[in-house]
Amino acid sequence: MNLAELTARFRDAVARSSDARALDEVRIAFLGRSGAVTEVRKGIGKLPPSERPGAGKVINEAVQALEAELAAALARVENAALTRSLEDTSDVTFPGPPAKIGAIHPVRHVAIDVARYFTRHGFAVVLGPEIETDANNFDALNIPPDHPAREGLDSFYLRPDLVLRTHTSPMQVRAMRKHGPPIAIIVPGKAYRRDANDARHLFMFHQVEGLMVGHGIHFGHLKGMLVGMCRELFGPSADVRFRPSFFPFTEPSAEIDVKCPACAGTGEVAAVQCRTCGGSGWIELGGSGMVHPNVLRSVGYDPDAVTGWAFGCGLERIAMKRHDINDIRAFIENTPGFAEGLA
Repeated sequence: MNLAELTARFRDAVARSSDARALDEVRIAFLGRSGAVTEVRKGIGKLPPSERPGAGKVINEAVQALEAELAAALARVENAALTRSLEDTSDVTFPGPPAKIGAIHPVRHVAIDVARYFTRHGFAVVLGPEIETDANNFDALNIPPDHPAREGLDSFYLRPDLVLRTHTSPMQVRAMRKHGPPIAIIVPGKAYRRDANDARHLFMFHQVEGLMVGHGIHFGHLKGMLVGMCRELFGPSADVRFRPSFFPFTEPSAEIDVKCPACAGTGEVAAVQCRTCGGSGWIELGGSGMVHPNVLRSVGYDPDAVTGWAFGCGLERIAMKRHDINDIRAFIENTPGFAEGLA
């Protein structure tokens, strides 16, 4: 696709967008990290060296123009929405309805219920900083410098050695360095990754991390605790599965899945591939596995003397399954009555 064709398609897509969400989808499709402009930029490398600077300048100028058009379109739809709201002819002198008591957000509910389950089994709840050192977030968790998760496109770096934590796992490191084995903790909290918001992803989300280390701990303990957690959250007949996977900080490792609420595990909604689960019929709650010996060594534990397991689950993913919500963005859109309706 050449630049002129891309511009024409962009303007057509903007013209057909009637709200802010549609415009954001246009931005992702054309100006996002994997958008159409990126594909056009890749063509610069095929040009003679003498032509590349000029081509890059033309593309940058075109991108600035497209961004300006997108901003203008967003302003238009927002102004139109405001105008519609101002046209409301309600009698403002009429007595209003009685004030309602607020409701706890469903993600908060999940965090509370998970904490209750694990504290009942002797786990402590610990919290940690959202700004982490590169060493705690990656190095101590056996994530080498060349791992894809360490690239700036995946993480929010505040400076070369500080990052908005990409998971709550750094608290494993902090807790084990502070306390010797045995240890059993869960860590609820926020995590940040450079993902575009869509039906399954948010750039800021919530996780709960679990860790248990001691003598004779094995994978059966992990599976028993997680299956128990899922059945307490979703009911005694909840479908739960463990899939072999890979994580640098656990070995062996497994993904934890529950059946998709949007398609009931069929992978389709109205004969169309389910966008919530991507057609798989399952929603991934998180990862789990036996703590890697390198992680134990990094905190001063002897992997020949103790073993442990760890897991990390997305609280929004649990809430989606629990309340049959098919779009994770519903948790952040501030829809009036949303939390009350799920209470």
